[in-house]
Amino acid sequence: MTMQLRPLITLLQPHQKLLVAFSGGLDSTVLLHQLVTLRDTQVPDYKIRAMHIHHGLSHFAEEWVEHCRKVCAQWNVPFEVKRVQLAEDGLGIEAHARAARYQALADALKPQEVLLTAQHLDDQCETFLLALKRGSGPAGLAAMPERLSFGDTELIRPLLGQTRKQLEAWAVEHQLTWIEDESNQDDSYDRNFLRLRVLPEIQQRWPHFPQSVARSAELCGEQEQLLDELLAEQLNNLIQPDGSLLIEPMQALSDIRRAALLRRWFSRQKAVMPSRAALVRVWDEVATSREDANPRLKFGGYEVRRFQKALYWLPISNGLADEVVCWAAPFEPLALPDGLGTIQRAAIGQEIRTPQENEPVTVRFKASGKFHIVGRDRGRSLKKIWQELGIPPWQRERTPLLYYGEQLIAALGVFITQDGKATEQSCWRIDWQKGNKQ
Repeated sequence: MTMQLRPLITLLQPHQKLLVAFSGGLDSTVLLHQLVTLRDTQVPDYKIRAMHIHHGLSHFAEEWVEHCRKVCAQWNVPFEVKRVQLAEDGLGIEAHARAARYQALADALKPQEVLLTAQHLDDQCETFLLALKRGSGPAGLAAMPERLSFGDTELIRPLLGQTRKQLEAWAVEHQLTWIEDESNQDDSYDRNFLRLRVLPEIQQRWPHFPQSVARSAELCGEQEQLLDELLAEQLNNLIQPDGSLLIEPMQALSDIRRAALLRRWFSRQKAVMPSRAALVRVWDEVATSREDANPRLKFGGYEVRRFQKALYWLPISNGLADEVVCWAAPFEPLALPDGLGTIQRAAIGQEIRTPQENEPVTVRFKASGKFHIVGRDRGRSLKKIWQELGIPPWQRERTPLLYYGEQLIAALGVFITQDGKATEQSCWRIDWQKGNKQ
Protein backbone atom coordinates (compact mmCIF):
# COMPACT_ATOMS: atom_id res chain seq x y z
CA MET A 1 0.00 0.00 0.00
CA THR A 2 2.85 2.39 0.83
CA MET A 3 4.29 2.01 -2.68
CA GLN A 4 0.86 2.46 -4.28
CA LEU A 5 0.27 5.78 -2.56
CA ARG A 6 3.73 7.28 -2.95
CA PRO A 7 2.82 9.07 -6.25
CA LEU A 8 -0.13 10.66 -4.44
CA ILE A 9 2.19 12.16 -1.80
CA THR A 10 4.43 13.57 -4.56
CA LEU A 11 1.47 14.99 -6.49
CA LEU A 12 0.08 16.83 -3.47
CA GLN A 13 3.31 18.54 -2.46
CA PRO A 14 3.58 21.13 -1.03
CA HIS A 15 -0.10 21.18 -0.06
CA GLN A 16 -1.23 19.91 3.34
CA LYS A 17 -4.71 21.47 3.65
CA LEU A 18 -7.01 19.42 1.44
CA LEU A 19 -10.71 19.92 0.59
CA VAL A 20 -12.19 16.80 -1.04
CA ALA A 21 -15.31 17.03 -3.21
CA PHE A 22 -17.12 14.02 -1.72
CA SER A 23 -20.21 12.73 -3.52
CA GLY A 24 -20.10 9.39 -1.72
CA GLY A 25 -19.75 7.51 -5.01
CA LEU A 26 -16.99 5.00 -5.77
CA ASP A 27 -14.46 7.52 -7.11
CA SER A 28 -14.56 10.11 -4.32
CA THR A 29 -14.82 7.37 -1.67
CA VAL A 30 -11.58 5.79 -2.90
CA LEU A 31 -9.87 9.19 -3.08
CA LEU A 32 -10.93 10.13 0.45
CA HIS A 33 -9.91 6.72 1.78
CA GLN A 34 -6.46 6.97 0.21
CA LEU A 35 -5.92 10.42 1.73
CA VAL A 36 -7.11 9.26 5.16
CA THR A 37 -4.78 6.25 4.89
CA LEU A 38 -1.84 8.58 4.18
CA ARG A 39 -2.81 10.90 7.02
CA ASP A 40 -3.07 8.01 9.50
CA THR A 41 0.10 6.17 8.42
CA GLN A 42 2.61 8.50 6.74
CA VAL A 43 1.63 12.18 6.52
CA PRO A 44 0.06 13.26 9.84
CA ASP A 45 0.26 16.93 8.76
CA TYR A 46 -2.54 16.44 6.22
CA LYS A 47 -5.61 18.46 7.22
CA ILE A 48 -8.47 16.86 5.29
CA ARG A 49 -12.01 18.22 4.93
CA ALA A 50 -14.85 16.77 2.86
CA MET A 51 -17.72 18.66 1.23
CA HIS A 52 -20.86 17.09 -0.23
CA ILE A 53 -22.86 19.11 -2.78
CA HIS A 54 -26.61 18.54 -2.45
CA HIS A 55 -28.25 19.30 -5.83
CA GLY A 56 -31.68 18.02 -4.81
CA LEU A 57 -32.00 16.11 -8.10
CA SER A 58 -32.53 12.64 -6.60
CA HIS A 59 -35.16 11.23 -4.23
CA PHE A 60 -32.25 9.68 -2.34
CA ALA A 61 -30.32 12.94 -1.85
CA GLU A 62 -30.92 13.06 1.92
CA GLU A 63 -29.86 9.42 2.31
CA TRP A 64 -26.63 10.20 0.45
CA VAL A 65 -25.92 13.07 2.83
CA GLU A 66 -26.30 10.75 5.82
CA HIS A 67 -24.09 8.09 4.21
CA CYS A 68 -21.33 10.66 3.59
CA ARG A 69 -21.68 12.02 7.11
CA LYS A 70 -21.25 8.54 8.62
CA VAL A 71 -18.21 7.73 6.44
CA CYS A 72 -16.51 10.99 7.41
CA ALA A 73 -17.30 10.47 11.11
CA GLN A 74 -15.80 6.98 10.90
CA TRP A 75 -12.64 8.30 9.23
CA ASN A 76 -12.38 11.38 11.46
CA VAL A 77 -12.80 13.85 8.58
CA PRO A 78 -14.64 17.17 9.12
CA PHE A 79 -17.73 17.10 6.89
CA GLU A 80 -19.90 19.84 5.40
CA VAL A 81 -22.97 19.80 3.16
CA LYS A 82 -23.69 22.58 0.68
CA ARG A 83 -27.17 22.79 -0.85
CA VAL A 84 -27.31 24.45 -4.26
CA GLN A 85 -30.10 25.68 -6.53
CA LEU A 86 -29.72 24.96 -10.22
CA ALA A 87 -30.30 27.90 -12.59
CA GLU A 88 -32.43 27.48 -15.70
CA ASP A 89 -30.99 29.23 -18.74
CA GLY A 90 -30.86 26.51 -21.35
CA LEU A 91 -27.41 25.05 -20.70
CA GLY A 92 -28.77 21.64 -19.67
CA ILE A 93 -28.96 19.98 -16.29
CA GLU A 94 -25.48 18.40 -16.42
CA ALA A 95 -23.77 21.73 -17.15
CA HIS A 96 -25.78 23.53 -14.46
CA ALA A 97 -25.04 20.91 -11.82
CA ARG A 98 -21.33 21.08 -12.64
CA ALA A 99 -21.23 24.89 -12.54
CA ALA A 100 -23.14 25.01 -9.23
CA ARG A 101 -20.88 22.33 -7.76
CA TYR A 102 -17.63 24.10 -8.59
CA GLN A 103 -18.95 27.48 -7.44
CA ALA A 104 -19.96 26.01 -4.07
CA LEU A 105 -16.55 24.36 -3.68
CA ALA A 106 -14.73 27.57 -4.63
CA ASP A 107 -16.73 29.49 -2.01
CA ALA A 108 -15.89 26.88 0.65
CA LEU A 109 -12.11 26.89 0.21
CA LYS A 110 -10.07 28.20 3.13
CA PRO A 111 -6.70 29.99 2.83
CA GLN A 112 -3.88 27.67 1.62
CA GLU A 113 -6.38 24.88 0.99
CA VAL A 114 -6.33 22.95 -2.29
CA LEU A 115 -9.39 21.34 -3.92
CA LEU A 116 -9.26 17.63 -4.81
CA THR A 117 -11.74 15.98 -7.17
CA ALA A 118 -11.95 12.31 -8.12
CA GLN A 119 -12.16 12.17 -11.91
CA HIS A 120 -10.34 9.12 -13.33
CA LEU A 121 -9.04 7.83 -16.66
CA ASP A 122 -12.47 6.67 -17.91
CA ASP A 123 -13.90 10.14 -17.11
CA GLN A 124 -11.06 11.67 -19.12
CA CYS A 125 -11.93 9.45 -22.08
CA GLU A 126 -15.61 10.41 -21.89
CA THR A 127 -14.74 14.12 -21.67
CA PHE A 128 -12.56 13.85 -24.78
CA LEU A 129 -15.30 12.07 -26.77
CA LEU A 130 -17.91 14.63 -25.68
CA ALA A 131 -15.59 17.42 -26.87
CA LEU A 132 -15.15 15.54 -30.15
CA LYS A 133 -18.94 15.32 -30.52
CA ARG A 134 -19.18 19.11 -30.08
CA GLY A 135 -16.53 19.66 -32.78
CA SER A 136 -14.03 21.15 -30.32
CA GLY A 137 -10.52 22.16 -31.32
CA PRO A 138 -7.31 21.30 -29.44
CA ALA A 139 -8.29 23.37 -26.37
CA GLY A 140 -11.49 21.36 -25.89
CA LEU A 141 -9.87 18.05 -26.77
CA ALA A 142 -7.13 18.67 -24.19
CA ALA A 143 -9.84 17.57 -21.74
CA MET A 144 -8.96 17.66 -18.03
CA PRO A 145 -5.48 18.53 -16.72
CA GLU A 146 -4.20 16.79 -13.61
CA ARG A 147 -3.83 20.15 -11.90
CA LEU A 148 -4.87 23.67 -12.75
CA SER A 149 -5.28 27.06 -11.14
CA PHE A 150 -8.57 27.42 -9.27
CA GLY A 151 -9.28 30.86 -7.82
CA ASP A 152 -6.36 31.67 -5.54
CA THR A 153 -5.33 28.03 -5.20
CA GLU A 154 -5.22 24.80 -7.22
CA LEU A 155 -7.58 22.06 -8.30
CA ILE A 156 -5.89 18.64 -8.36
CA ARG A 157 -7.27 15.40 -9.82
CA PRO A 158 -5.12 12.68 -8.22
CA LEU A 159 -6.95 9.72 -9.82
CA LEU A 160 -6.73 10.86 -13.43
CA GLY A 161 -4.22 8.15 -14.32
CA GLN A 162 -6.31 5.28 -12.89
CA THR A 163 -9.17 3.38 -14.50
CA ARG A 164 -12.51 2.73 -12.86
CA LYS A 165 -11.57 -0.95 -12.59
CA GLN A 166 -8.49 -0.05 -10.56
CA LEU A 167 -10.63 2.06 -8.23
CA GLU A 168 -13.11 -0.80 -7.84
CA ALA A 169 -10.25 -3.14 -6.95
CA TRP A 170 -9.07 -0.72 -4.21
CA ALA A 171 -12.60 -0.39 -2.85
CA VAL A 172 -13.11 -4.17 -2.71
CA GLU A 173 -9.70 -4.78 -1.10
CA HIS A 174 -10.46 -2.27 1.66
CA GLN A 175 -14.15 -3.23 2.02
CA LEU A 176 -15.40 0.27 1.24
CA THR A 177 -19.08 1.06 0.74
CA TRP A 178 -20.30 3.70 -1.65
CA ILE A 179 -23.39 5.24 -3.20
CA GLU A 180 -24.69 4.15 -6.60
CA ASP A 181 -26.45 7.15 -8.15
CA GLU A 182 -29.48 5.78 -10.03
CA SER A 183 -29.13 8.57 -12.63
CA ASN A 184 -25.84 6.97 -13.74
CA GLN A 185 -27.94 4.28 -15.45
CA ASP A 186 -29.95 6.83 -17.46
CA ASP A 187 -28.43 6.82 -20.94
CA SER A 188 -30.43 9.87 -22.01
CA TYR A 189 -27.45 11.81 -20.56
CA ASP A 190 -24.64 11.98 -23.10
CA ARG A 191 -21.91 10.99 -20.66
CA ASN A 192 -23.87 7.97 -19.44
CA PHE A 193 -24.59 6.94 -23.03
CA LEU A 194 -20.84 6.83 -23.70
CA ARG A 195 -20.10 5.03 -20.42
CA LEU A 196 -22.86 2.41 -20.69
CA ARG A 197 -23.13 1.74 -24.41
CA VAL A 198 -20.17 3.02 -26.41
CA LEU A 199 -16.99 2.57 -24.36
CA PRO A 200 -17.62 -1.06 -23.31
CA GLU A 201 -17.85 -1.99 -27.01
CA ILE A 202 -14.71 -0.04 -27.87
CA GLN A 203 -12.70 -1.44 -24.94
CA GLN A 204 -13.72 -4.97 -25.80
CA ARG A 205 -11.87 -4.53 -29.08
CA TRP A 206 -9.18 -2.09 -27.89
CA PRO A 207 -8.65 -2.58 -24.12
CA HIS A 208 -6.20 0.32 -23.81
CA PHE A 209 -8.40 2.84 -25.63
CA PRO A 210 -8.77 5.17 -22.57
CA GLN A 211 -4.98 5.35 -22.18
CA SER A 212 -4.62 6.22 -25.90
CA VAL A 213 -7.28 8.91 -25.62
CA ALA A 214 -5.57 10.36 -22.54
CA ARG A 215 -2.32 10.54 -24.51
CA SER A 216 -4.08 12.36 -27.38
CA ALA A 217 -5.67 14.76 -24.89
CA GLU A 218 -2.26 15.43 -23.37
CA LEU A 219 -0.76 16.13 -26.82
CA CYS A 220 -3.61 18.55 -27.60
CA GLY A 221 -2.92 20.27 -24.29
CA GLU A 222 0.77 20.60 -25.18
CA GLN A 223 -0.11 22.14 -28.56
CA GLU A 224 -2.38 24.67 -26.84
CA GLN A 225 0.34 25.48 -24.32
CA LEU A 226 2.83 26.04 -27.14
CA LEU A 227 0.37 28.38 -28.89
CA ASP A 228 -0.14 30.21 -25.59
CA GLU A 229 3.61 30.81 -25.38
CA LEU A 230 3.95 31.85 -29.03
CA LEU A 231 1.01 34.29 -28.91
CA ALA A 232 1.53 35.66 -25.38
CA GLU A 233 3.62 38.68 -26.37
CA GLN A 234 1.30 39.70 -29.21
CA LEU A 235 -1.76 39.27 -26.99
CA ASN A 236 -0.20 41.37 -24.21
CA ASN A 237 0.41 44.17 -26.73
CA LEU A 238 -3.25 44.05 -27.79
CA ILE A 239 -4.73 44.11 -24.28
CA GLN A 240 -5.11 47.55 -22.68
CA PRO A 241 -4.69 48.19 -18.93
CA ASP A 242 -8.48 47.96 -18.43
CA GLY A 243 -8.53 44.48 -20.02
CA SER A 244 -10.06 45.56 -23.34
CA LEU A 245 -8.73 44.22 -26.66
CA LEU A 246 -7.56 46.58 -29.43
CA ILE A 247 -9.31 45.94 -32.73
CA GLU A 248 -7.25 47.85 -35.31
CA PRO A 249 -3.97 45.87 -35.03
CA MET A 250 -5.95 42.64 -35.54
CA GLN A 251 -7.45 43.66 -38.86
CA ALA A 252 -4.35 42.78 -40.87
CA LEU A 253 -4.01 39.31 -39.29
CA SER A 254 -5.12 36.03 -40.85
CA ASP A 255 -8.52 34.71 -39.73
CA ILE A 256 -6.82 31.78 -37.99
CA ARG A 257 -4.39 33.92 -35.99
CA ARG A 258 -7.09 36.43 -35.09
CA ALA A 259 -9.38 33.64 -33.84
CA ALA A 260 -6.55 32.17 -31.76
CA LEU A 261 -5.94 35.57 -30.13
CA LEU A 262 -9.65 36.09 -29.49
CA ARG A 263 -9.87 32.66 -27.82
CA ARG A 264 -7.00 33.53 -25.52
CA TRP A 265 -8.61 36.87 -24.67
CA PHE A 266 -11.80 34.99 -23.74
CA SER A 267 -9.70 32.61 -21.66
CA ARG A 268 -8.21 35.52 -19.70
CA GLN A 269 -11.76 36.59 -18.82
CA LYS A 270 -12.30 33.04 -17.46
CA ALA A 271 -15.12 32.75 -19.99
CA VAL A 272 -16.56 29.58 -21.47
CA MET A 273 -14.63 28.98 -24.69
CA PRO A 274 -16.70 30.26 -27.65
CA SER A 275 -17.38 28.19 -30.75
CA ARG A 276 -15.80 29.05 -34.10
CA ALA A 277 -19.14 30.51 -35.26
CA ALA A 278 -19.33 32.69 -32.12
CA LEU A 279 -15.82 34.07 -32.78
CA VAL A 280 -16.82 34.96 -36.34
CA ARG A 281 -19.84 36.83 -34.93
CA VAL A 282 -17.66 38.69 -32.40
CA TRP A 283 -15.48 39.94 -35.24
CA ASP A 284 -18.19 40.62 -37.87
CA GLU A 285 -21.04 41.88 -35.69
CA VAL A 286 -19.15 43.66 -32.90
CA ALA A 287 -15.54 44.48 -33.81
CA THR A 288 -16.12 45.58 -37.42
CA SER A 289 -19.75 46.74 -37.39
CA ARG A 290 -20.44 50.28 -38.59
CA GLU A 291 -18.86 53.07 -36.55
CA ASP A 292 -22.06 54.63 -35.23
CA ALA A 293 -23.39 51.29 -33.93
CA ASN A 294 -23.44 50.19 -30.31
CA PRO A 295 -23.04 46.44 -30.90
CA ARG A 296 -23.23 43.80 -28.16
CA LEU A 297 -23.12 40.01 -28.21
CA LYS A 298 -24.24 37.96 -25.21
CA PHE A 299 -22.39 34.99 -23.72
CA GLY A 300 -24.34 33.69 -20.73
CA GLY A 301 -24.29 36.38 -18.04
CA TYR A 302 -21.70 38.45 -19.95
CA GLU A 303 -21.48 40.32 -23.21
CA VAL A 304 -18.84 41.57 -25.64
CA ARG A 305 -19.17 45.26 -26.49
CA ARG A 306 -17.13 47.74 -28.52
CA PHE A 307 -16.00 51.22 -27.53
CA GLN A 308 -13.30 53.45 -29.02
CA LYS A 309 -11.82 50.73 -31.25
CA ALA A 310 -11.55 48.08 -28.53
CA LEU A 311 -13.56 45.04 -27.39
CA TYR A 312 -14.78 44.81 -23.80
CA TRP A 313 -15.96 41.76 -21.80
CA LEU A 314 -18.66 42.94 -19.39
CA PRO A 315 -21.21 41.46 -17.00
CA ILE A 316 -24.77 42.02 -18.21
CA SER A 317 -26.36 44.56 -15.87
CA ASN A 318 -29.91 45.64 -15.16
CA GLY A 319 -31.35 48.72 -16.82
CA LEU A 320 -31.73 51.58 -14.33
CA ALA A 321 -33.31 54.24 -16.56
CA ASP A 322 -36.57 54.25 -14.58
CA GLU A 323 -34.96 54.30 -11.12
CA VAL A 324 -35.50 57.37 -8.93
CA VAL A 325 -33.95 57.25 -5.44
CA CYS A 326 -34.95 59.95 -2.95
CA TRP A 327 -32.30 61.36 -0.61
CA ALA A 328 -33.94 63.23 2.22
CA ALA A 329 -32.58 65.23 5.18
CA PRO A 330 -30.54 64.60 7.29
CA PHE A 331 -28.78 63.09 4.20
CA GLU A 332 -27.36 59.95 5.77
CA PRO A 333 -25.26 57.67 3.47
CA LEU A 334 -27.54 56.51 0.63
CA ALA A 335 -27.45 52.98 -0.82
CA LEU A 336 -27.70 52.98 -4.61
CA PRO A 337 -29.61 50.28 -6.53
CA ASP A 338 -28.17 47.14 -8.12
CA GLY A 339 -24.88 46.98 -6.24
CA LEU A 340 -23.63 50.43 -7.30
CA GLY A 341 -22.44 51.26 -3.78
CA THR A 342 -23.29 54.28 -1.61
CA ILE A 343 -23.05 58.06 -1.78
CA GLN A 344 -22.41 60.23 1.23
CA ARG A 345 -21.46 63.74 2.30
CA ALA A 346 -17.80 63.71 3.25
CA ALA A 347 -14.71 65.82 3.86
CA ILE A 348 -13.47 64.86 0.39
CA GLY A 349 -15.26 64.33 -2.89
CA GLN A 350 -17.02 66.16 -5.68
CA GLU A 351 -17.85 69.77 -4.74
CA ILE A 352 -21.42 70.88 -5.48
CA ARG A 353 -23.68 73.55 -4.05
CA THR A 354 -25.89 72.79 -1.06
CA PRO A 355 -29.58 72.13 -1.90
CA GLN A 356 -32.10 74.73 -0.81
CA GLU A 357 -34.89 73.73 1.56
CA ASN A 358 -37.49 73.63 -1.22
CA GLU A 359 -35.32 71.44 -3.51
CA PRO A 360 -35.93 67.68 -3.10
CA VAL A 361 -32.75 65.68 -3.75
CA THR A 362 -32.94 62.56 -5.92
CA VAL A 363 -30.60 60.21 -7.75
CA ARG A 364 -31.61 59.19 -11.27
CA PHE A 365 -30.00 57.44 -14.24
CA LYS A 366 -31.34 59.30 -17.27
CA ALA A 367 -31.69 62.94 -18.31
CA SER A 368 -33.12 64.74 -21.33
CA GLY A 369 -32.57 68.24 -22.63
CA LYS A 370 -29.41 70.37 -22.88
CA PHE A 371 -27.04 70.98 -20.00
CA HIS A 372 -24.27 73.49 -19.33
CA ILE A 373 -21.45 71.74 -17.51
CA VAL A 374 -18.58 73.39 -15.69
CA GLY A 375 -15.63 73.85 -18.06
CA ARG A 376 -17.73 73.97 -21.26
CA ASP A 377 -18.95 77.15 -22.96
CA ARG A 378 -22.34 76.03 -24.32
CA GLY A 379 -25.18 73.60 -23.68
CA ARG A 380 -25.07 70.02 -24.89
CA SER A 381 -27.23 66.92 -24.68
CA LEU A 382 -26.19 64.34 -22.11
CA LYS A 383 -25.30 61.92 -24.93
CA LYS A 384 -22.93 64.48 -26.44
CA ILE A 385 -21.35 65.18 -23.03
CA TRP A 386 -20.73 61.47 -22.46
CA GLN A 387 -19.12 61.16 -25.90
CA GLU A 388 -16.86 64.19 -25.37
CA LEU A 389 -15.72 62.88 -21.99
CA GLY A 390 -15.04 59.38 -23.38
CA ILE A 391 -17.47 57.59 -21.05
CA PRO A 392 -18.40 54.10 -22.36
CA PRO A 393 -22.13 53.42 -22.95
CA TRP A 394 -22.34 50.81 -20.18
CA GLN A 395 -20.96 53.30 -17.63
CA ARG A 396 -23.32 56.03 -18.82
CA GLU A 397 -26.25 53.75 -18.02
CA ARG A 398 -25.01 53.20 -14.46
CA THR A 399 -23.62 56.59 -13.43
CA PRO A 400 -25.74 58.23 -10.69
CA LEU A 401 -27.17 61.59 -11.72
CA LEU A 402 -27.83 63.94 -8.78
CA TYR A 403 -30.91 66.16 -9.13
CA TYR A 404 -32.22 69.08 -7.06
CA GLY A 405 -35.88 69.24 -7.99
CA GLU A 406 -35.86 68.87 -11.78
CA GLN A 407 -32.39 70.37 -12.22
CA LEU A 408 -29.44 68.11 -13.02
CA ILE A 409 -26.67 69.02 -10.58
CA ALA A 410 -23.94 66.46 -11.29
CA ALA A 411 -23.04 63.12 -12.79
CA LEU A 412 -21.25 61.67 -9.79
CA GLY A 413 -17.52 61.32 -10.37
CA VAL A 414 -17.79 62.74 -13.90
CA PHE A 415 -19.07 66.32 -14.22
CA ILE A 416 -20.94 69.15 -12.49
CA THR A 417 -23.47 71.42 -14.21
CA GLN A 418 -23.45 75.20 -13.91
CA ASP A 419 -26.63 74.82 -11.80
CA GLY A 420 -24.69 72.65 -9.36
CA LYS A 421 -21.52 74.72 -9.05
CA ALA A 422 -20.34 75.17 -5.45
CA THR A 423 -19.59 78.56 -3.91
CA GLU A 424 -17.67 79.57 -0.80
CA GLN A 425 -20.99 80.05 1.00
CA SER A 426 -22.69 76.91 -0.32
CA CYS A 427 -20.68 73.71 -0.70
CA TRP A 428 -21.27 69.98 -0.28
CA ARG A 429 -18.66 67.33 -0.97
CA ILE A 430 -20.16 64.11 -2.31
CA ASP A 431 -18.18 60.87 -2.11
CA TRP A 432 -19.37 57.91 -4.20
CA GLN A 433 -18.11 54.63 -2.72
CA LYS A 434 -18.55 52.36 -5.73
CA GLY A 435 -19.93 48.87 -5.26
CA ASN A 436 -18.88 45.58 -6.77
CA LYS A 437 -21.03 46.05 -9.88
CA GLN A 438 -19.60 49.34 -11.08
